[in-house]
Amino acid sequence: MRRLTALLAALVAAIAIAALPASAITNGVPDQEGHPYVGLMVAKNAAGVPMWRCSGTLMSETVFMVAGHCTESPAASIEIWFSSGFPNGIPLGTGFPAAGANPCAGITGYPCTGDATGMPHTHPLYDPQAFFLHDLGVVEITGSSIDLTTRGFGELPSLRQVESLPKHAELTAVGYGLQKSFPDPAGFKDEAVRIRMVAHPRLMGINNNLVGDFSFETSFGANRGGTCFGDSGGPNFIGDSNVVAGVTSFGWTDTCKGHNGAYRVDQPDDLDWLEDEFGLMPGS
Repeated sequence: MRRLTALLAALVAAIAIAALPASAITNGVPDQEGHPYVGLMVAKNAAGVPMWRCSGTLMSETVFMVAGHCTESPAASIEIWFSSGFPNGIPLGTGFPAAGANPCAGITGYPCTGDATGMPHTHPLYDPQAFFLHDLGVVEITGSSIDLTTRGFGELPSLRQVESLPKHAELTAVGYGLQKSFPDPAGFKDEAVRIRMVAHPRLMGINNNLVGDFSFETSFGANRGGTCFGDSGGPNFIGDSNVVAGVTSFGWTDTCKGHNGAYRVDQPDDLDWLEDEFGLMPGS
């Protein structure tokens, strides 16, 4: 999630690699192989240096859907891992960081070489100064060392489908973000393991003054779980389906307490872009 100010005080959801190399959903449980099409991505700059990480959903053999603030400049290339990381987390590549200007020089493994590689694309209306309005991104997969066709895929919602959901409808949030987050003075107590986790927050608000028509509000609680740093771009599925109602976008506190926000992908501009540029359609 990403930090917002003023009306939408929120959390930054992409984790900077140097600051926090590992993490997972708060109060969730290990997903294991429940959602093998949800992966962990790392953005690299033009020099090949890892910058931040997010979660995302494989929507086709060549399309990995994330949040726009996960693919924004200066991201030049993306590495993706699909391992659940259970039980000990996706391991750090031996020798990382390497000495010199490129910490990935000669390093195989996280955060340098993933199961798949791709190019970042961001919603054409995305504005980093108001990221929450069009917070959608795509990684166009250009190469893979594993067979992606066997993992299954997420599915797009129909036009404005989220508006038909009842209040408190159950969602399924999946991602590799922080398990626990504390204020900076107590940051040493953060719990960060690169394991794909799952939680079941509820739909709390939509089309209101807080989230507008671009996002929806999700619950947070110890009994159902919620999202945190590093879950950005990860899916919020409708119920126990594979239909992605929205991608994790923002939250309200720096300790991952309180409700969170997911960017809707059921709006006309999102569905049109995903179809025109990447051939994705609801039900396909």
